[in-house]
Amino acid sequence: MSTKINYLNTNKNKSLSSNIVLFSKEKFKINNLKKYLSKSEFIYIEDLLKSFDIKKNIFVFESSSKRKIILISLKDNMKTYEVENVGAEFYGHVNQGKNNEYFLISDSLDDKQNNFLGHFLHGLKLKSYEFKKYKTKNDSKNILINIVGNKNKPSIQNQLKFKSLEQGTFYARDLVSEPGNVLHPDEYAKRISSLKKEGLRINIYDEKKLKKLGMFALLGVGQGSTKGSYLITMEWNGAKNNSKPLAFVGKGVCFDTGGYSLKPARFMEDMTYDMAGSATVVGLMKNLALRKAKINAVGVVGLVENMVSGNAQRPGDIVKSYSGKTIEILNTDAEGRLVLADALTFTEKKFKPKLIVDLATLTGAIIVCLGSEYAGLFSNDNKLSKQLFEAGEKVNEKVWRMPLHKNYDKLMDSKNADVQNINYIGGAGSTTAAQFLQRFILKNTPWAHLDIAGMAFSKYGGALNSGGATGFGVRLLNQFVEDNYE
Repeated sequence: MSTKINYLNTNKNKSLSSNIVLFSKEKFKINNLKKYLSKSEFIYIEDLLKSFDIKKNIFVFESSSKRKIILISLKDNMKTYEVENVGAEFYGHVNQGKNNEYFLISDSLDDKQNNFLGHFLHGLKLKSYEFKKYKTKNDSKNILINIVGNKNKPSIQNQLKFKSLEQGTFYARDLVSEPGNVLHPDEYAKRISSLKKEGLRINIYDEKKLKKLGMFALLGVGQGSTKGSYLITMEWNGAKNNSKPLAFVGKGVCFDTGGYSLKPARFMEDMTYDMAGSATVVGLMKNLALRKAKINAVGVVGLVENMVSGNAQRPGDIVKSYSGKTIEILNTDAEGRLVLADALTFTEKKFKPKLIVDLATLTGAIIVCLGSEYAGLFSNDNKLSKQLFEAGEKVNEKVWRMPLHKNYDKLMDSKNADVQNINYIGGAGSTTAAQFLQRFILKNTPWAHLDIAGMAFSKYGGALNSGGATGFGVRLLNQFVEDNYE
């Protein structure tokens, strides 16, 4: 899908042969729109509205065979995510028919709607995303939205901000959408390396370097694969001082068979999504670089493939992590936490960050708890939790805080090593996974873990996506950064 936005330097109405988009006040009060319509059109629309049960936000009127009038009703005091949702809904109306050029009259907006148009078009763009790279037949449409008028246009700076956020989100969605035979760890590492051109400092730690560092928790997960295992850091130094960076860490299991604790065949194809946490981190770092964020930030991702082979990790194996702690592997399908264990300790030691936020499609248990409405939030810090919750509410990428407590630790204590990778007694699967991760935060750095297993992809689509990869977390963390650290 190609959706192009043009800002026209004119306030003149286009000819009546054009499709136009107008905004009205709540419940379709249209008296202020007379100047944009012919007398007959106004009377026609006014009469039709009287007979409608007005519960919709958008109505489409066919003025002629070549002209549509799209009328969008706006309620007072809309939240930004509500504006974006209306933009996404608008996309559903323009993505049909042959004439896909529209003239949106920005002057029809109420002046009180602060940066409304920017958020409206942002929602439209996010909804328009499609991953059709491997379709041999291209049935996508080109949509052209011309913005006409002198009022309510987003500033150039805001246009660039929205564009960078869209590019970061789309990049994350692209990564998650790629099949496992294409986006294996070797290829993934190359794609991240290409982000050097955006101004990111990239360091790639391959297996030789990881062995030297002692990251045997991460390496153990990938040892059954013919592809390499990597830890990759992405640094953005946008602050004028040497302040401690914000750190974002992502699980990058490019394909997860479960290893010898083999997953059922049904839905195993979805395990291409098991690197969505890392994709969010990569998309966020791309966005921060593109918009020249005035912060220091580092993204760290662990990239592996969890496969079955004669060299694969076995249930019962004991490995030594980068932290020095030993881990008993009771279930090879609880692999993401092993990758994150080494990545978290490395991030804390090397970068001494102000805070750490990790993201992972970590447990099915969080889907049982929260479904696809909230990501699970686990944290050792109340302030950080509050900041993430509030940012999520603003962009409608919601998180819900779940418990961490020392009493859960005994469920993860191993008889044979310092810690075991699953709770064999049962229950509290998401909490005990987070409890495991917490053991690898060694210096009490403010830390939050986001379990995004229910949010990373959508079978049927959501408000701002049409199904598939969602890019969940890019917009949330960008808002978190903007609100609290810029």
